[in-house]
Amino acid sequence: MSRSIRPDAVLIQAVIAGALSFAHLHDVAAAAGQSGWKAWAYPISVDLLLVAAWRRLRTAHRDRSAWTWFVIALFASLGANIATAGLLDLTHVPAWLCILVAGWPALAFLGGTLLVHAPTDPADPPQAVDDKPATPDVEMHRTNEPDPAPVSVPELAPVPPQPAAGTPAVPAALLDHARKIADAHQASTGSPMPADALSARLGLPTSMADAIAAQLQLA
Repeated sequence: MSRSIRPDAVLIQAVIAGALSFAHLHDVAAAAGQSGWKAWAYPISVDLLLVAAWRRLRTAHRDRSAWTWFVIALFASLGANIATAGLLDLTHVPAWLCILVAGWPALAFLGGTLLVHAPTDPADPPQAVDDKPATPDVEMHRTNEPDPAPVSVPELAPVPPQPAAGTPAVPAALLDHARKIADAHQASTGSPMPADALSARLGLPTSMADAIAAQLQLA
């Protein structure tokens, strides 16, 4: 129950204080020569400037101009309340007070405009985020290990010349026999055996003799 009563009491207190301050400002303005609706507009102007400066201070704590206009509005409101306490004869207002009251609209308009159009505090720049994934540091160590031994590749036996397309196939036994005859002829004469002589020695057809001579590389 106490929590529901407390906000109501605070609100009532604020309304009473605001009404009294409003009346004091009106009385000072009326005593300084402002009559009719103009005397009622002065309290609204002072309170609005005070609220605007306070809201500016909540968003920009380092704004010196906001502090300046807050002090000016607070001084105007507090000064009017103190002046009506009997320290000032409202029937004989001094000239300097009339000048301050007459110049207040221009001063309040300037303060409100500066508060509205003043730049706000720059926001902190966002930190750059590195999209690259973190890679662990890898240390390279060189060891004095011997180089691997070269791999030996076995030598391939030479492929005997293949007969050209269209020539008859020569049996291996016949080819060996013809090679022995050609080697014997070269050993005895010192020169390679002619192809026609090998053909006559073997007594084979010309096509078969040419195939043997081609594989034996005889002229």
